[in-house]
Amino acid sequence: MATTEHPPPSRLRSWMLEGLSDMGKGGGHMGPHAEPEPPHRGQPWYRVMCLTGVDYFSTLGYQPGIAALAAGLLSPVATIVLVLVTLVGALPVYRRVAEESPHGEGSIAMLERLLSFWQGKLFVLTLLGFAATDFLITITLSAADASTHLVENPHLTSTLHDQQMLITLVLVALLGAVFLKGFLEAVGVAVALVGVYLALNVVVVVVGLWHVLTEGHVVADWSSALTAEHGNIFAMVGVALLVFPKLALGLSGFETGVAVMPHVKGDPGDTEERPAGRIRDTKKLLTTAALIMSVFLIATSFITTLLIPAKDFETGGPANGRALAYLAHEYLGGAFGTVYDVSTIAILWFAGASAMAGLLNLMPRYLPRYGMAPHWARAVRPMVIVFTLIGFLVTWIFDADVDAQGGAYATGVLVLISSAAIAVTIAARKAGQRGWTIGFAAISAVFLYVTVANVIERPDGVKIGACFIAGIILVSLLSRLARAFELRVTSVTLDPMAERFIRDIASRKIRFIANEPDQRDKAEYREKIEQIRADNDIPGEDFVFVEVTVLDPSEFEASLAVRGEVLHGRYRVLTLESSSIPNALAALLLHVRDLTGCIPHMYFEWTEGSPFHNFLRFFLFGQGEVAPVTREVLREAEPDRARRPRVHTG
Repeated sequence: MATTEHPPPSRLRSWMLEGLSDMGKGGGHMGPHAEPEPPHRGQPWYRVMCLTGVDYFSTLGYQPGIAALAAGLLSPVATIVLVLVTLVGALPVYRRVAEESPHGEGSIAMLERLLSFWQGKLFVLTLLGFAATDFLITITLSAADASTHLVENPHLTSTLHDQQMLITLVLVALLGAVFLKGFLEAVGVAVALVGVYLALNVVVVVVGLWHVLTEGHVVADWSSALTAEHGNIFAMVGVALLVFPKLALGLSGFETGVAVMPHVKGDPGDTEERPAGRIRDTKKLLTTAALIMSVFLIATSFITTLLIPAKDFETGGPANGRALAYLAHEYLGGAFGTVYDVSTIAILWFAGASAMAGLLNLMPRYLPRYGMAPHWARAVRPMVIVFTLIGFLVTWIFDADVDAQGGAYATGVLVLISSAAIAVTIAARKAGQRGWTIGFAAISAVFLYVTVANVIERPDGVKIGACFIAGIILVSLLSRLARAFELRVTSVTLDPMAERFIRDIASRKIRFIANEPDQRDKAEYREKIEQIRADNDIPGEDFVFVEVTVLDPSEFEASLAVRGEVLHGRYRVLTLESSSIPNALAALLLHVRDLTGCIPHMYFEWTEGSPFHNFLRFFLFGQGEVAPVTREVLREAEPDRARRPRVHTG
């Protein structure tokens, strides 16, 4: 391949492109600036659980309040429905996802394998849009709720009044700064934050339950009000099912649980192809996190509903977005309440870390490989800056309001869970597992219902998701257009017959003819030689034909395997398979030049039709205006005209 001298990169550029994404080893998106890493290095599963737990467990900061607003007195019943869906639905789905995609790609990679060509790429980009919605809103919503806890602290309310927007922006910026510095110690920080936060919540829950039990009238009053409002248990369950979609934020930790899967250490005998230990331990991670969260969700929804007046949950009320913090101050005093606030603020702020880790693990796996992002998109620091700036924009648009972002967050979570359920249903069906297929299909139906109900109830969520999707697709297509003339071939290999052709012709003048295969009969090759000789006024028949078959034109980068064959006893033909004819031809010419030390020549005929139409054919289908595009790819790959292979068109 062509090697061109470039000036040494600046210090800033080297720093920005240092250490390509640490979020997904083995996922195939390591780049030129990444250092090789020993395989299977990671952390025990229970420590990695804390990394996803800063997202999952931190929802206790706002989930009880959201449940109370959505379901009122029915909040505990609706939360039990949420827990059942979690344990019977989401948990089995994501345990299967961990088994099917053990490198952190998640359900998106599973669905990607089902589709090819452009429809597959557009489908993946759509899911990436919802994933971006989920992860980015996790960052901004968690930061906004952290600032709410800070502003509403009784000791700081007067000082920080009306400063929530500024505080949220600062928290988002600090999160970005952590990732710019490096993320190696994040797991240790997550373990400490989760340990302290869950311990403090145990104290609040125990004290809350004590007050519920010792103040007997509380349970009686709640039971009477519930019966008066809903009549019987069947009506209660029916209403709980209807309001359940509003509680979907309680499912938010599963996608990040799979996204951070590459950090799980697994067994010494694990291989990248089949990391059995990592899969087993990730299942432990998901199950343990779901059980812990289920217990806390039921207990906290119960005590907050019974002990906090309904009006205090409303916007502007002292328990809005901070129900457990309200109880901590109310029943354990200002000192403990402040410690609880500090812990909640810390874990909510750091919840954005697992979301940022998910983004850095997910986006570089797809967009650069599709040619839909520049090369620097494979590096951590530039992407951190991009995501942080988008976080600023989202925070400003929503005015750092937790409730306003809930719809978008729930939509992103539910779309990803629904896609995961559909993916595992298809996987089970392909594996011939009839029972699992039926079970996963039922789970898929439940999540699709919840998703549709959530979209109908809060259409702003899908609108925001659509904005992310439109932005990703637009930027992706523009990037693909800008990179259309890159070489796009990672390596070239010749089989023995192809090598023999090259060695033979290198002793004379290397002349290739680009041929679009049709019947491949003797007349086709004879007429092609006669046409090339007449168009270019050259004698002889010392040519080698080159034929490229386009497989999937939506793919961007690939290796090139060149096979040689002799047809009809006299015509030498090199056959290639690629996603783009011009890029494959340019890569072959450069490889032959480097192999032989001679400048090869390639002969084309002009393509009939509109140049614009032909360029669109090249962009979308890998063929079209072949001759000028091949020359342009060569010009970009080899700036030195004296060393550039020659392109002749007649």
